[in-house]
Amino acid sequence: MPARELSGPLVEAAWLLEHLAEPGLTVVDCRFRLGEPGAGERAWLQGHIPGAGFLDVDRDLSSEPGDRGRHPLPAPGAFQAAARRAGIGRQSGVVAYDEAGEGGAVRLWWLLRHFGHHRVAVLNGGLGAWREQGGGLKAGPEIAGEGDFVAREREGDTVSAEELHGEAAGRVLLDARAPARFHGEAEPIDPVAGHIPGAVNLPFADVAPEGRFLAPAELRARFEAAGADADRDVVAYCGSGVTACTLVLASELAGLPAARLYPGSWSEWSRRGYPVARQESDRSTDSRSSGPGGVRSR
Repeated sequence: MPARELSGPLVEAAWLLEHLAEPGLTVVDCRFRLGEPGAGERAWLQGHIPGAGFLDVDRDLSSEPGDRGRHPLPAPGAFQAAARRAGIGRQSGVVAYDEAGEGGAVRLWWLLRHFGHHRVAVLNGGLGAWREQGGGLKAGPEIAGEGDFVAREREGDTVSAEELHGEAAGRVLLDARAPARFHGEAEPIDPVAGHIPGAVNLPFADVAPEGRFLAPAELRARFEAAGADADRDVVAYCGSGVTACTLVLASELAGLPAARLYPGSWSEWSRRGYPVARQESDRSTDSRSSGPGGVRSR
């Protein structure tokens, strides 16, 4: 099977080592650090998977922060231009990676699908898994050929703040942030602490610890414990719509219909003055893998 014909939303480091040099495969580095603009690109220049281009979460995978949140979805034309600069074409098979599941790779995975490109997968375990597999790194910039990707925005995979503020019958709302932020015990980023009323906490770091996704059966058990099953409309959100994409990918791996994304997430909701809930710990799922000191949800 040609590398561009990816068989699922995840690839392992061993697979990427075997197929890296094949025509039609485009690898994209999506590392970033919240609150440190440019950190991901500097890390890419210091060392990346050979041939990998770079896309920045703040600059390329989001539009300017504002009323729609800290990481609003990019406009189709802007995303198309960024994807082309990274060498992504209409027939490309794309593998996205970050360091260890901090959110950039799943954001690119979700955006490509949102804009009509389904030949995309995330490197399971990120760059850490690549190093463990013996994969080498290359320093310096990469000059990618201009891609011919065309952005065609799909409908039905997102939910707006207005929809969430309205009727919620039959909907399961999953909050991907760390428990301390969900419960309102701490809020290091946004102006208001707490969560959207009725939401259930399913931290992204629990379904993909250190960027490695749990087995499908275990993922399904986590979703079902949160009230999500094949008959419910599942919506995922986080701080700003980045790490919530981890839950969207995980829902597919679990054999469930893909969760929809609330792109504005808590950064939009809290700024709108909508209702806030706190300390609903009885509604929270098992959160052993993430806590107040864990990776922050974007």
